[in-house]
Amino acid sequence: MLKSFRSAAFLAAALACATPAAAANLKATVSQAFQSMLYLPLYVALDEGLFEKAGIDVTKETAGAPSVALSAVISKSAQFSLHGPEWTAVAASKGAPVNIICNVVNGAAVWIAATPDFPFKEAKDLKGQTIVAGLMPTTSTSLFLKYLKENGMAKDDVNITQVQIGTEPGPFLAGQAKVAVMYEPGLDQAVAKGMKVLVGFPQHYGAYAFSAISARKDVDPATAQAFVNGLQAALVLMKTDQAKAIAVAKKEFPTLDPAVVEAAVKRMMAEKVYPETADISPDALKVGLDTQIALGNLAAQPDYATFVRRSFIEKAIAGN
Repeated sequence: MLKSFRSAAFLAAALACATPAAAANLKATVSQAFQSMLYLPLYVALDEGLFEKAGIDVTKETAGAPSVALSAVISKSAQFSLHGPEWTAVAASKGAPVNIICNVVNGAAVWIAATPDFPFKEAKDLKGQTIVAGLMPTTSTSLFLKYLKENGMAKDDVNITQVQIGTEPGPFLAGQAKVAVMYEPGLDQAVAKGMKVLVGFPQHYGAYAFSAISARKDVDPATAQAFVNGLQAALVLMKTDQAKAIAVAKKEFPTLDPAVVEAAVKRMMAEKVYPETADISPDALKVGLDTQIALGNLAAQPDYATFVRRSFIEKAIAGN
């Protein structure tokens, strides 16, 4: 009897000690623009418990648009947002107290695909073609327009059929166009149906700050550091255990063909769409934002030293 009492007392004491530690975890909300396979590092951090290991409980919300996600941060209804850094740069240029604290997508994750019989040797082979692309403003179509300009063409040299983002495979596979500009997993959905890849912008542009985590300038430093630590741990895990990253992607996108999910993740990892660390180089940021400057969406490059909070990134990399 006494032994049972002592055992019960010991268990109660252990729970009493454990409860404050669990309760001590920091808490934060991250507002993502969309549920996107591009954001796999975030999902790996969430699903593999890497945020908890970093001492923070993270709640994910989906805003439906980059501007809405960033507005949640500005209004303090979320601590972090995930979308293209150009939205943060534009807001900061207008006086919003926001900047970037770490990287999530470091490649221009857009591809041009075509029917298997489409003859293609150079960009000018696209002249006069009907092209299915995402509804503006979106980076995929913006990058395609930049690609045309770089190759001596204008928007009027092609017939762009703009559709809701994510629905590009529909009209493309239905034969309404021989060419489409797509994100993943739409690309590998089309490839699975026999379509071919003409141009991969991740390889064409190299390091490109495509999507990042934004926060207010007055974000709690401990909360921000724990969040970046968790994401950095996720990027390390993805690099060392590709199978686990694919498993998380299949869990997060259960309605997609598992083979398409696996092909999409492998493609993005092979083409370095996902960064190896949470760092954002000055060159990657410049290339990414130059696209928006060329299109007139952003007046000038932000000051890298104040726009990117490198202190969080450096500590996270050193600790992982």
